[in-house]
Amino acid sequence: MNVSAWFRNGMRHGKRKLNGWTIISVIGALAALIPSLYILVGLFRSPNENWQHISQYMLKDYALQSLWLVLGTCACAVIIGVTLAWLVAAYEFPLRRFFSWAFVLPLAIPPYIAAYTYGSMLSYTGSVQVFMRNVLGWTPDQKYFDIMSMKGAIFIFTLFLFPYVYLITRSFLERQSASFIDNARLLGKNPLHIFFRIVLPLSQPAIMGGVSLVAFEVLNDFGVSKHFGIQSFTSAIFTTWFGMYDVDSAMRLAALLMSFIIGIFIIERLLRRRRKYHTSTARMAPLQRRRLRGWAAWAAFGFGAVIAALSFFIPVIQLIVWAGWTYKDVLNAKFGELLFNTLSISLLSIAILMLLAIIVANVVRSERTTFTLLLSKLISMGYSIPGAVLSIGVLAIFISLDHLLSGVYGWLGWGAGKLVLSMSLVMLVFAYVIRFLAVGYNAVEAGFEKTGNRYTEASRLLGHGMTRTFFKVDLPMIKGAVLTGSILTFMEIVKELPLTLLLRPFNFETLATKAYQYASDEQIHQASVPSLFLVGIGIVSVACYHWLGERREQ
Repeated sequence: MNVSAWFRNGMRHGKRKLNGWTIISVIGALAALIPSLYILVGLFRSPNENWQHISQYMLKDYALQSLWLVLGTCACAVIIGVTLAWLVAAYEFPLRRFFSWAFVLPLAIPPYIAAYTYGSMLSYTGSVQVFMRNVLGWTPDQKYFDIMSMKGAIFIFTLFLFPYVYLITRSFLERQSASFIDNARLLGKNPLHIFFRIVLPLSQPAIMGGVSLVAFEVLNDFGVSKHFGIQSFTSAIFTTWFGMYDVDSAMRLAALLMSFIIGIFIIERLLRRRRKYHTSTARMAPLQRRRLRGWAAWAAFGFGAVIAALSFFIPVIQLIVWAGWTYKDVLNAKFGELLFNTLSISLLSIAILMLLAIIVANVVRSERTTFTLLLSKLISMGYSIPGAVLSIGVLAIFISLDHLLSGVYGWLGWGAGKLVLSMSLVMLVFAYVIRFLAVGYNAVEAGFEKTGNRYTEASRLLGHGMTRTFFKVDLPMIKGAVLTGSILTFMEIVKELPLTLLLRPFNFETLATKAYQYASDEQIHQASVPSLFLVGIGIVSVACYHWLGERREQ
């Protein structure tokens, strides 16, 4: 059967099962697809004079800077993340249990906040060099503390994104690698041989999954690149849009970046497809940890302590000190409005997002066809698109909608030709839902896979419909997965910067945009207060996620 016949069969089967759940799923998938299509179509429009200048003199630098940033960060994140995952999963050493969750905490700190913090700490008037001059009596060479460079950006991204590699690799090693590693130990292989000849090849799919997330986060970043003066694709989109006021050229840059991301996604899928390992038994025994002794135990402890300190405790302590200096100037009525804006728009977006994620996941789980498989892929594509890229497509769509609804606006007395939707929070909420829908969907899908279809099929055989079955049978069993997806999505939305900066209405500020504004105005100490609130929200979210994970494993 060829592809077209396969697709037609899936569509015919989908028509027979057409209901409200399927219709809403299709609408959600189309909403996720249209912004991306609009951006890619921009490659086929006639370029203007600005684009000719950009393509001739600047495009190569944008591509190379972005490429080196991604490659450098991914390489360093793999080295740190895989090493820590192996130590925590396979060995016992001092404070191992503490480090097992402490290595997740850097995800609570947005990289752009870490960039402002370390940039100020290591400057000539920063706390590190002031301590060296006043306490140690030593004036250090400035070149060793110049973090405002490509190397500094890789340092920041590595420290605060390696948990993606660490989490996925550790989970794989603890649950699926025990038989291979135990057999190697029984054969008398030394730890280095096991790590390089068994663990690394065995973990390639998990490592690639983590690396792809790191790459997407780096390409999505704007704050670090802007603060360090790196001409990445994302910063170039902002400069073209707000500096040259050229949306067409910004859209072409976004289309090129999106094409680059699609290439990364395809390569990652091909590499993972070629590296698949299956156990010879369905029974999964946990990996037995061996206790490290002597210098090996303290070396593992020291390495973990340095990474935990650099990636979380040092920047948080510095933010707390700065906040103690400036909180009286920052904590006022306007700050309460910032907090309300951040929480309200996040919770509204999560409610819509999780509702759509549940509907699509239930449809895909109920009908395993080509059509539903396509739905799941379309729903998940938004997370791989950088916020700056997605924002251009969303803005273009909402401006077109405003033009289509111009007559309606005139009839309502709002004024014909007025921009209503594209100047409202509706556009920002829509963008959040499209951007982070994959996070909620993956959590719900995992919940459905864990519960299976037995109880659902029994309910359907008893004559209950899809909706009644969901509320009476499915929802009580997947409520933990729904809560997990909500927590992860909340953490992502609260700290999202590029999307919020580009699509927020006038005079609408969130904690993330205010922290960025303070830092851009060289008010780093004032930026510490909203930054600490963001970090606090992230810590609570990570703690809740960790607690839910432990409960599900019991």
